[in-house]
Amino acid sequence: MKIIPAFIEVQTGQGISLHDLMPDLRKLVIRSSVQNGFVTVTSQHTTTAIAINENEERLIADIKSFLTRLIPPDDRYLHNDIALRDCPPDEPENAHSHLAAMLLGSSEVVTLANGELVLGQYQSVMLYERDGPRKRRVSMQVYGE
Repeated sequence: MKIIPAFIEVQTGQGISLHDLMPDLRKLVIRSSVQNGFVTVTSQHTTTAIAINENEERLIADIKSFLTRLIPPDDRYLHNDIALRDCPPDEPENAHSHLAAMLLGSSEVVTLANGELVLGQYQSVMLYERDGPRKRRVSMQVYGE
C-alpha cells in the first residue's frame, strides 16, 4: 500500500470564509497514481473545520449566517477573557470560532475508486475558516494501491 502525504496553505478571507479544497485534492490524487483507497483531509488549526458540502455562493452565505446565529461572536465566553489567560497580547477573542470548528469537525475521509474521489455530484471538501483572515495549513494524505 502507498501512503502519500501532502500539505497545502490557504489564505483565508475575513471572519467566516469557506474554501473549496477539491482542486488541490484532485491534483494530489493524480500525482499519487493511487487507484483505490482513500484520502484524509485534516485542518491543522483549532478555529477552522473541514466538512463536505456544496460550493454554491448562496448556500455559503446561508452557512455564514447560520453559524453566526448559532454561535454569536459577541456572546460572553470564558475563553475570551484574554487578561485571565496566558496568551500573547494580540490574541483575538475567538471562542465562537473554536466552538463552531468543534461542531463541524477537523477532518474528512473520502473514498478513492478507479483513481477518482467518490463524492456526490454537488459535494466538495471545504475548509471552513472562522477566525480570518489567516494563512491556514491543511494536511492531505492518500492511502491505497
